[in-house]
Amino acid sequence: MSDQTNVKLRLNNSELWGGLIGLALGVFVIWSGIKLKLGTINDPGSGYVLFYTGILMCLFALTIIVAAVTEGGPSFGSRWEGARWTKPLVIIACLTAFSFALEPLGFLLSAIPLMLLLLRAIDPVRWTLAIPLAVLAPLGVWWVLKRALLIQLPSGIFEIG
Repeated sequence: MSDQTNVKLRLNNSELWGGLIGLALGVFVIWSGIKLKLGTINDPGSGYVLFYTGILMCLFALTIIVAAVTEGGPSFGSRWEGARWTKPLVIIACLTAFSFALEPLGFLLSAIPLMLLLLRAIDPVRWTLAIPLAVLAPLGVWWVLKRALLIQLPSGIFEIG
């Protein structure tokens, strides 16, 4: 009976499954790098960095798997106990609204309300700090992207930015 519960607990180990998924992803990245041609260290091909990144991913995943097998790990159910879903759902809704507002309103007119809403609703910051941050952060990002990096951003129907 105890052997069955041990096997059941091992299969319900969330870290083991996370490591196995990471290992599979690493193997896929290695395969993609090989498919793109590795080249040499002096003349790297387009898959060179991808290949070695995949090897690192596999090594990290293997360490997670070994730790999960030797030390055990939490079950899937215990990972989700006490999870609060309201804030992540609000963030997803805000980012979805931002993506729809970006083209018609432009970057600045959609990013400033997004920042203000996130600063006040998710981790409440006092108004005297939230308003300057909500205005200055998007302006700073806009300046770096538009002026310094010369990346074209949507300016919207009001042609602001």
